Amino acid sequence: MRPIVLSCVLTCWAASSGVAQVPGPVVEAKMVMATNAAHPDSTVQAAVVARVAPGYHINDHKPSLDYLIPTELKLEPIKQVAVKEVVYPKGTPQRFAFSDMPLSVYQGTVVVGAALQVGRVVPPGAYTVKGKFAYQACNDHACLPPTSVPVNLTLQVVRRRVALKRVHADVFDQIQFE
Repeated sequence: MRPIVLSCVLTCWAASSGVAQVPGPVVEAKMVMATNAAHPDSTVQAAVVARVAPGYHINDHKPSLDYLIPTELKLEPIKQVAVKEVVYPKGTPQRFAFSDMPLSVYQGTVVVGAALQVGRVVPPGAYTVKGKFAYQACNDHACLPPTSVPVNLTLQVVRRRVALKRVHADVFDQIQFE
């Protein structure tokens, strides 16, 4: 256990001292909806699509080890829109030189779902849900300090008689909402 803790301390020190510098952002994220708009008193499916730079990984939402920092989507509810559920994908087990056991991580494109509840008497208009996608990025040798990227969703609420169009089907086919 001591080698693991020592390795973690050394990698954090290396990242904070500038040894593990990264050109550009390691994670880019955007938020999308499953439909082009929403009706009052409805549940809306939204998702954060995050892209992790090649050569890096971020920890699973439920990391393999207690001291690892989880990936987390944090959305700020507003008066018109509440957050009902956040759905994380299952990580992929990967082996790294600093750990005796495989760690559950995300690499490449990560899709995190969110079920949002639009209030019963919300008038038509545009409403912005703000949040952040928090993570700690690592490569095979070092971890960068924990950070987050802002994510925003502009939710267009329309009258009930307005038909909604499904969009981003490829994204939402990956999410298992309850």
